[in-house]
Amino acid sequence: MPKRVLTGMIVSDKTDKTIVVKVERKVKHPLYGKIIRRSKKYHAHDEKNEFAIGETVRIEETKPISKLKTWKVLDRVDVRKAPKHVEKIDIAETDAVDLEAARKTDAEAKSEA
Repeated sequence: MPKRVLTGMIVSDKTDKTIVVKVERKVKHPLYGKIIRRSKKYHAHDEKNEFAIGETVRIEETKPISKLKTWKVLDRVDVRKAPKHVEKIDIAETDAVDLEAARKTDAEAKSEA
């Protein structure tokens, strides 16, 4: 029997030699017919700790490695990574928008129509 291969995005790489991969699938609702996204998380073995959060990888089913790990990472599918840190934007430093002028132009446009 062939081994299952799934594709998903890494959501955690905090543990040593282990990553958590979120695999999404789309399912049609049995009654309403709407397409719904269902997801499941798999713990996969990463021997060299070479994969990071946000990358898309392929995982393959293997014999049990530990209580939760029965998958190993095959390769990267997508190299894009999620940002590690997002800077806060100070509103005082950004260009202030003149709300009164914007409201006046909106009111003038409505009165002309």
